[in-house]
Amino acid sequence: MRYTHAITRRPGKEMAAGITTSMLGAPDHKNAMDQFDAYAKSLSDCGVSVTVLDPLEGYPDAHFVEDAAVVTPDVAIITNPGAASRKGEVPSIASALEPFRKTVWVRPPGTLDGGDVLMVGHHLFIGLSDRTNENGARQLGEAVAGFGYTWTPVPVAAGLHFKSSVNAVGNDTLLTTQTFADHPALAGFHRIVVSPQEEYAGNTLLVNGHLIMPAGFPDTRQKLHALDKHIIELDTSEFRKMDGGLTCLSLRF
Repeated sequence: MRYTHAITRRPGKEMAAGITTSMLGAPDHKNAMDQFDAYAKSLSDCGVSVTVLDPLEGYPDAHFVEDAAVVTPDVAIITNPGAASRKGEVPSIASALEPFRKTVWVRPPGTLDGGDVLMVGHHLFIGLSDRTNENGARQLGEAVAGFGYTWTPVPVAAGLHFKSSVNAVGNDTLLTTQTFADHPALAGFHRIVVSPQEEYAGNTLLVNGHLIMPAGFPDTRQKLHALDKHIIELDTSEFRKMDGGLTCLSLRF
């Protein structure tokens, strides 16, 4: 799938008040802004028109826009985030998407975070995690089925979201952590497995033939080099402190 647009949001000054399980300390807002600007520029350099939304006051995690929607070429599914403190992020993302896509909303008791959804062609892998339940996964699956998509629910035993551990990197290849290296749901794909010391690099983003990966993971970079794609390394240290990664920071379509 070739992306033409992306929606992003600048991190607000209160980002350190967001949800995290990390023990890496509080993020520095100035550094986060510099890292965000580099991220947005990289998307643009990959041929994507980037919409940058203003910070959303009162929602310190709102720059992780991916969790608020799942965007396919045919329809945008507006999620019902699994964390109560993030549900108020949804309306502004829905408004930003309305010029581009018909929208369908996930309703309670279903919960769904976009970070749990990996779209590979016309198939969706939907992680069942602390943030996404079976009802939410089913609502998403039913919303896209009419457009010819299939879907598979996959329990997430480790990591915040499914895409914390599994991402498509092109050439019928998935980049995975060892947790999913032999998972039967991923049969049929070639798998590149990141080492336990570099699990964070499992959240690598494929954009129009380019691989955007977090900086500082040489073993993973070497493994990805075999795919013969242009690799862009970005510092995401401040977002990592808040359990965030490269896919989290944009909605691409």
